Amino acid sequence: MIGEKMLAALNKQVNAELYASYLYLAMALDFEDKNFPGFASWMFKQSKEETEHAERIMKHIIERGGKVVLDVIEKPQDTWENHLASFQAAYEHEIKVTGMIYNLVKIAREENDYAAEVMLHWFVDEQVEEEEQTSAIVEQLKLIQNSNNGLFMLDRALAQRKD
Repeated sequence: MIGEKMLAALNKQVNAELYASYLYLAMALDFEDKNFPGFASWMFKQSKEETEHAERIMKHIIERGGKVVLDVIEKPQDTWENHLASFQAAYEHEIKVTGMIYNLVKIAREENDYAAEVMLHWFVDEQVEEEEQTSAIVEQLKLIQNSNNGLFMLDRALAQRKD
């Protein structure tokens, strides 16, 4: 059985993961509007991945006899000034999510919830990857600056992202 504090925190994380999915979907649509299909494709895949994260947590809650409680998902921003602003926002969001995951691990340890802690280790590793990925693209965009050729080349590269 899952403890009430952990259950509440995990349900909050489900909402955060669904918000992240919604945020990346908004970014994907903004890139579509700006005619950058590779950037859009990367963000669509990122959105799908965040939904899968929420599902992973929901499955854990259900397996432990808890109830998943869905909450309202905040409306995300729907346009960004440029590619760099979009990816900087994505990177900052990933840093925020990392902090939330670390807090969940802290709660698991305080409550001696070993099952949750083991499940959350996957998320700790995943957040390292998420931060590294978005940070690398931010750095590439900084190098490119306003180069149309650079943006088109990066657009093609981002289109190659696998699920």
